[in-house]
Amino acid sequence: MTGIADLTDRLQQLHRRTEETPLFNPVFQLAHDLSRELEAGEISLDDIEAAIAELEVKALGERAGRINRMVAPIDASSNEDALAETLETGDFAQFRQRWERPNLHAVFTAHPTFLLTPQQSEAVANAASTGEEISADVVGDERPQVTLVYEHERAMRAIAHAQIARNAIVAQVLAHARKTWPDQWHELAPLPFRFASWVGYDMDGRTDITWSNSIGFRLSEKAERLRRYVAGLEAIDAEHELLEQLRPAALYALERSQDFAADLSDPAALSVAANRLTSNDPHKLLSLAPIIDALEAEATQSDDGERAVELKTLAAAMRADGLGMGWIHFRVNAKQLHNAIRRRVDPEGNLDLASKGAVVHLRRAISELKPHRSNFGALAIEASTAIRQFLAMAQILQHIDADAPIRMLIAECEEPATVLAALYFAKLFGIDDKVDVSPLFETESALEHGGRFLDELLAEKVYQDYARERGRVSIQAGFSDAGRFVGQVPASLAIERLQGRLSQAMEDNGLTDVAALIFNTHGESMGRGAHPNNMADRLDWALSPWAKRRFARAGIVLEPEVSFQGGDGYLWFATPELARAMLTRIACLRPSETDADAPKDSFYQRTDLSLDFYRAVKDHQREHLESRTYSRAITAFGLGLLNSTGSRVSRRQSDLNADRDMSLRQIRAIPHNSILQQLGYPVNVIAGIGHAAENNYEEIGALLAESPRGRELVRLVRAANALASVKTVAAYGELFNSAYWASRPYRGTESHLSDACESLSEYLVKDDRVGTFRRLASRLRVDAMKLHRLLEHVPNEAPVDGREDKRRMIGVLQALRITLLQSMFIRAVSVPVFSRANDVSRDDVLEMIFTLRVDEALAQLRRAYPVSFPRISRFDLTEPTDWPDGSDEGYEAIHRDFVDPIERAYGLSLRISTAIANVFGAHG
Repeated sequence: MTGIADLTDRLQQLHRRTEETPLFNPVFQLAHDLSRELEAGEISLDDIEAAIAELEVKALGERAGRINRMVAPIDASSNEDALAETLETGDFAQFRQRWERPNLHAVFTAHPTFLLTPQQSEAVANAASTGEEISADVVGDERPQVTLVYEHERAMRAIAHAQIARNAIVAQVLAHARKTWPDQWHELAPLPFRFASWVGYDMDGRTDITWSNSIGFRLSEKAERLRRYVAGLEAIDAEHELLEQLRPAALYALERSQDFAADLSDPAALSVAANRLTSNDPHKLLSLAPIIDALEAEATQSDDGERAVELKTLAAAMRADGLGMGWIHFRVNAKQLHNAIRRRVDPEGNLDLASKGAVVHLRRAISELKPHRSNFGALAIEASTAIRQFLAMAQILQHIDADAPIRMLIAECEEPATVLAALYFAKLFGIDDKVDVSPLFETESALEHGGRFLDELLAEKVYQDYARERGRVSIQAGFSDAGRFVGQVPASLAIERLQGRLSQAMEDNGLTDVAALIFNTHGESMGRGAHPNNMADRLDWALSPWAKRRFARAGIVLEPEVSFQGGDGYLWFATPELARAMLTRIACLRPSETDADAPKDSFYQRTDLSLDFYRAVKDHQREHLESRTYSRAITAFGLGLLNSTGSRVSRRQSDLNADRDMSLRQIRAIPHNSILQQLGYPVNVIAGIGHAAENNYEEIGALLAESPRGRELVRLVRAANALASVKTVAAYGELFNSAYWASRPYRGTESHLSDACESLSEYLVKDDRVGTFRRLASRLRVDAMKLHRLLEHVPNEAPVDGREDKRRMIGVLQALRITLLQSMFIRAVSVPVFSRANDVSRDDVLEMIFTLRVDEALAQLRRAYPVSFPRISRFDLTEPTDWPDGSDEGYEAIHRDFVDPIERAYGLSLRISTAIANVFGAHG
């Protein structure tokens, strides 16, 4: 019974038995049936691997189908037609206003979501684009090691495809303008999208990215972008005179990037590399402004309309990206800034940075500042992480790209003084006119008090002057961590309120003459802020029509920004065709615009209902997060259910070693959300929605049904609920049920497992995980019942395609994994207790296996049971010996029967993790 059809049919039959006994668990029963067959030799790991491979391919197909559904049509002609329908033919000034400011800023981040191999990503992209079947050849291969360099290469590849797509859109817009306004079109300077990256520049929670990495990456990006500009100009005119300037500039940037890719730990080596970069070389291009002007002038004077469009398209790309593949974002933690500013203004540590006195102190310090010069030596010897970032930015602006501004993102920023500290250092190093300081709001406290924060910050004249200099106020809202801390639905509503408070604070403080740049960072999963229904819902979830109307009514220009995080996010740009489809959908939806006079949404009018609903969901989510039951269940397997998907560690760097006492706050948002997927229930999306409507189902249901915002919330919840299974959550708990293992060989059906089952039963008597999972499943079930009652009052506008097929696919995958875990448990307790020079506790190894720290466990077992020993034949001795007699020269049998099967089973379980994530649509 390993064929997918057989397994699916069997699971359906088992589901029907829940009508007879509600406590019956079909997922665990199927796993038990398969485990019996595996232990009896009726099936093998080869058979299980074949079933997993088939399901992996189907799951990749599901992923491709989701991408197609979100961005279709994908062919170039259809996208050209779709964009053409939105291009106005009336007022040129309005047309120009719309196309000369970004519809969207897109940031390509290095979040650890590199779940798919490059071959799998390519297969998914091709299937999404063409509808072709995915080949079985793309599963089962070794996963590449995800390094920082790998992440950077993948990010640059995605951005390059986005640039090609943007060029196509810009060229179409220019051609339309040329045809519609032949006397004015040369004035048009389209800028529909900006691209940025923080891959190689994000220092929050990382110690593995050095300043020289950041400089080296920026130089390599400059070299690559100049190479592309050269190729673009050559395609227009292979003999163009500007090529004589661009070609040597590209070569110079490449040589300098190679200098900084070397080991610069020796001051002499750094001095050589730095002096080459900082010298006044004629090929050291620092600004594209003269080249852009030349291209624009030539286009204006050209009698060849098509050539003029091509020249202006190239100029538009230069205007958007500058001397890099896009803009860059540095990121530090507020604590790092606090430590740095104390060194400058409060060396004795008497100043409370949360006080109003700190703001007064910093205000005065900023006003008295005189800019300091800096060089690479100062950068090399600086001990403070935060100050190093500002020094690195100064060097980039002085010696790599003088035009493109740099974002400074501040994580865990909860005090206005933190922003002023960043302004202090920006002014100290003379770069405050080129750096956009952006506080990040993502914790419950930051979101709750963010309005007060913005009121106080924007009231500061020093900040107002800075914002006007930069032309914008920048903030960042994080859906991932917010979704982890308060639940995804409350997070979205809290972030929306914060966005509205920003509009009010800007209006109150006379800052309506600058733009509001709102960076909404979300992942690709429902639990991390990506609405799965369609592209309109995805964009609105990050920045709702209600929030946009607040800015429109205040007359504030809005610059929305979103993230495409890691491998999952890059999938949308895996090919130029997919990239064009994505950007065309966005351009047609116009996320930076809204109708200021749209009818009021009842969700915001009936705050007597909606506010209580929000608070009840948030409180329910907080109870989960603070619950020992929830924490223990989520960390029951440590992080062992997850593949390694990035160069950044999945736990905070202050991790403890004890998995049993692991705190949820030690686990980052991506693995936290991934574990919920793997356990079968997106708690941070679904939980609390039903509870919040208790005793008021009809009225809450009516509000959600009549409100556009309410219906959007429900579409997210329904999509998550379509893949959720409380039975699966409960099934994982039964793995730790001592009674199950004691009963399994009870009637002699598996007598060959009696010793192993007895050992497992005895060991697990004291284990708390079975009770933990049962309590969690009971709580989720009660809330799910209430959710179903609520949803009866809200029409299902967007039924999930193939819902039951997806559920059955996940159910079979879960059963196969539980089978593999049972196999691992059985073999772990069957390893002989004694071995040569064995100082490893058997219980230690068992606990490692139970928490899926399998690599550690296998390392201990291999040390305890080596397969080779020093050979006596290596010695040239005349005296004979009868010892060793060869009876225990190695432990090949133990490796064959126990160690190797555990390793293989675990590897297969991780392939199941990938398949489940693909059905959910994202890793984490």
